[in-house]
Amino acid sequence: MIYVIGEALIDIIVDAKGTVLASVVGGAPLNTARTIARLEVPATFLGGISTDAFGNRMMRLLAEDGVHYALGTQVSEPTTLAIAELDQHGAATYRFVMDNTSAAAVTPAAALAAVGPDCRAVHVGTLGLVLQPLADATKAVVEASPADRLVMIDPNCRPSVMKSSQTFTQTLDAVLARADIVKVSGDDLSFMMPNLQAQSAARELQRESGALVLFTDGANCVQVVTASETVVLEVPKVDVVDTVGAGDAFSGGFLAHWLGRGLGRGDLSDLAAVVEAATFGIKVAGITCQRAGADPPLAHELRSR
Repeated sequence: MIYVIGEALIDIIVDAKGTVLASVVGGAPLNTARTIARLEVPATFLGGISTDAFGNRMMRLLAEDGVHYALGTQVSEPTTLAIAELDQHGAATYRFVMDNTSAAAVTPAAALAAVGPDCRAVHVGTLGLVLQPLADATKAVVEASPADRLVMIDPNCRPSVMKSSQTFTQTLDAVLARADIVKVSGDDLSFMMPNLQAQSAARELQRESGALVLFTDGANCVQVVTASETVVLEVPKVDVVDTVGAGDAFSGGFLAHWLGRGLGRGDLSDLAAVVEAATFGIKVAGITCQRAGADPPLAHELRSR
């Protein structure tokens, strides 16, 4: 079982003119959990989901995709919202309505109680690194992880809520100290290490954390960065509808491939296996980019391609 900790929210997607295009279930962690489950690997979402209409919509989608809901019961706080503004290239910029909303309603005690002995891997990131008490819950689960549990982080940096945030800095540092895999985009690296170029920042992140770094450089490439070498993987050209959820699909695809083949924390030194999993993640993300919103592929769609 892969546990994904973080926020579930509703993305209100608008174009560059401010026209509302859609409202979709989102939140990077929720997207990641749905991707994993759609690829037929057991996934559990650990985050607050409201009892309101949006929350009930989320629960229906989780049930349809086969994602387990770790907390068992929904929370009374209203659903967290994200405004995803698309530019002319389909890239999204996010702003959040999150104070006193459902995403925050997870305490460390509740999170620790919800993680069962079936947890072989945990994935964390985004608002789970900055929104309290969810950030403390994320930190608690990561720090309590046994030696054989794989820990992956996607910071998925959102400057509008993370800039100058002591909570973000402290939580990120705590998670990186235990992380086995760090997935980052160019925007993440620019935010985290603004004085370095992206490739140098990825190598420095690997050196500081000791983790495997997966640098997803948009449509250019994916770089697999280890302590000894960097492998550059081509990203095939696709007809992009938008990039909403693409990074989440990559992370979910990587983890689904890794755990689905019986690999664990101790296998990350196998560079060929890492490259194979990253290549699979690229394929999953590429399909997601050809659809509106965060709509990752089902396992049979991958098998037919």
